Amino acid sequence: MQAQGSVFPVNIGIDDENRKLIAEGLSRMLADTYSLYLKTHNFHWNVTGPMFQTLHLMFETQYTELALAVDLIAERIRALGYPAPGTYSDYAKLSSIPETPGVPKATEMIRLLVEGQEAVVRTARSIFPAVDKVSDEPTADLLTQRMQIHEKNAWMLRSLLEE
Repeated sequence: MQAQGSVFPVNIGIDDENRKLIAEGLSRMLADTYSLYLKTHNFHWNVTGPMFQTLHLMFETQYTELALAVDLIAERIRALGYPAPGTYSDYAKLSSIPETPGVPKATEMIRLLVEGQEAVVRTARSIFPAVDKVSDEPTADLLTQRMQIHEKNAWMLRSLLEE
């Protein structure tokens, strides 16, 4: 990952090496978020069974929120002076969330989405040491907000699997 050239270099109080490290972490988080968005949207389209209405609406709420989140993450990467990844091949290399082939049953969809939500939390958490080292509060705020949302979504999804 290379900073984008500019006649006005980025001078926000974080050196190039640390901005790059944070941008790389955010790129992984962007890939995870986009992968989870795609999986959630796919499951929204294809869910069936007795929980159809509940899941169809829940998945729509979650993928809509994820669509907004990818923009916030990408814009933070850009503010740090680096290009945001934006292709499926980039995301396939960077994401920790695997694709799901076929159309799983509704309860498997829920389980897979819990795993995806928690994967994004772990990726976000892994960026904190670099962020804390240089007091990058805007990125820390973004990470904290994203973690809160994903942890809540995982809890809500997990609760549907309780008997």
